[in-house]
Amino acid sequence: MGERLRFEVLGPVRAWRGEDEIDLGSPQQRAIFAILLLQAGLPVSPDQLISAIWGATAPRAAVGVVRSYVSRLRRALDPGHPAAVIESVGGGYALRTEHLDLAEFQRRLGAAREARRAGDPPAAAVALRAALGLWHGTPLSGVNGDYAESERVRLGQLRLTAIEDLASADIESGRHAEAAAGLVEVIAEQSLRERPRELLMLALYRSGRQADALAVFGEARRLLADELGLDPGPELREMQRRILAADPALLAPDAPTPARPAMSPGPSQLPPDLPDFVGRDEERARLSAALTPSHASVPVVGVEGLAGVGKTTLAVRLGHTVAADYPDGQFFVDLGTTGEPLAELLRGVGVPSTGLPDSSSERTALWRTLTAGRRLLVVLDDARDAEQVRGLLPGSGGSAVVVTARQRLYGLAYAHWLKLGGLGEDDSIALLEGLVGAGRVRQGIADARELVRRSAGLPQVLRALGERIASRPAWSMAEATRRLGRPDPSSPVLPLECGAIERPYLSVLEQLTGAQARAFRLLSLADEPDISLDLASALLDLPLGDAGALLESLVDIHLLEAGGLDRYFYHEPLRKFAASRAYIDEGPEACAAAMDRLARFHGAIPIGA
Repeated sequence: MGERLRFEVLGPVRAWRGEDEIDLGSPQQRAIFAILLLQAGLPVSPDQLISAIWGATAPRAAVGVVRSYVSRLRRALDPGHPAAVIESVGGGYALRTEHLDLAEFQRRLGAAREARRAGDPPAAAVALRAALGLWHGTPLSGVNGDYAESERVRLGQLRLTAIEDLASADIESGRHAEAAAGLVEVIAEQSLRERPRELLMLALYRSGRQADALAVFGEARRLLADELGLDPGPELREMQRRILAADPALLAPDAPTPARPAMSPGPSQLPPDLPDFVGRDEERARLSAALTPSHASVPVVGVEGLAGVGKTTLAVRLGHTVAADYPDGQFFVDLGTTGEPLAELLRGVGVPSTGLPDSSSERTALWRTLTAGRRLLVVLDDARDAEQVRGLLPGSGGSAVVVTARQRLYGLAYAHWLKLGGLGEDDSIALLEGLVGAGRVRQGIADARELVRRSAGLPQVLRALGERIASRPAWSMAEATRRLGRPDPSSPVLPLECGAIERPYLSVLEQLTGAQARAFRLLSLADEPDISLDLASALLDLPLGDAGALLESLVDIHLLEAGGLDRYFYHEPLRKFAASRAYIDEGPEACAAAMDRLARFHGAIPIGA
């Protein structure tokens, strides 16, 4: 023969001559080839091949078909010496398999067993990893028949056992995180298999996570009861008993047992901090004080506020400020755009995509298992509801969570919430100075303060105005104050800064109910610094109770502010935005009717006129 032949069955059935793959023909011809490979050189009779491929449905001419397939395989494998690879032996056929991945897999398993017997778990783990690296998917892919299916099951069990043996060797070597990742893969494939759960309990216990180890037993007990009506087996029950009894033998003092599983050293996924960040000192101090991890709980601080008010910016600045207190990593997840936040977090702590459990409950359990006892900071940006956040909370014992949301999320235990408003006047001036230049602002300080008043200290408004002024060096602050402002809805052009200011508000408007959007738009037509509940009821043409519920719901999402009992007001940028949308979305007739009701309320039009 010429170049070396090599064969694979631990995945699709394939053959190579040197670097060239050999065409093995039709599925039935490939099946004959796979059967000969699996016999590892032992002869197989035509009747055995027929039974394995067709069973009771074999055609009359099956013997001739088998001979034809074998002849084609011989020519494909070694055209120059057709009978050199597949030999005729005692009326059957035997395939010489010097280079078969299954044979190499079994050889490396044997090397792992020898290493274990010699008391060398690290060497055993190396051999087992090499053995598992030979797999390329489902064994015998592309081969049909009862025989192939039974062999697939057998080989699959060999692989699962090898993963379990690797986990055991890793545990003995002190590599608890690696062991846990492999065991999670087995549990995901074979949820009723008990040995991987027993080993996972041991890996967690040796990592100092007794509660999590016992939680694995509780999950197994529930699953076995629900699926089979059975209790856990004796080995799993014995592991639970030994953990509850704090059996010192479980700690294996002669083996290295680091307290924490290996993870990428201190991953930092926080976005860059803003170089021109100003103010918020008091808010940061309050949030930092609330981030005090305890052994039993995970502190959660929430920042709520109007879209664009700077919640994310503050959370990122806070994260960078306290990063040194969370050396195991800082994570940032944008819940508004991320489709699978839990998968993103698990990958961040080192779980490969192939090791991710399918169900969200299993992913949550794994996330909390791998993060318990660590000092992690997790920033969850733009959260929708409490349920979304609860599933992403890390394990207890050192981590903390910062949540940003457009409104307060009810139902998060032990959460401390901070409502974020506009910047104070001095900080607003400082932000403008950073954008426009201190000298230019100071020369027109009175006009700068007027601009700040109009902006209500809202950072995205100040930033948009400051960037606009910076693009017009000839403008004084007085000229800027005169020129800048939202034009009438009939204006043919909307200035760029207005688009930047209002983009976050448009996204909020899209999430409102029809009644909320109508109330938000029409109430702005009053153009009054203070809106009473009576006025709102009249202008909206609604009963007091319905009007009050609507206004309070707008306060919850910060489109209105509460100025006292049954008193409400807009921030100026929001009032102008709402008024512009009233004419666009409600239409001139609805706006005129609202103004008519407002005039009647104030007595400008007599009742019944």
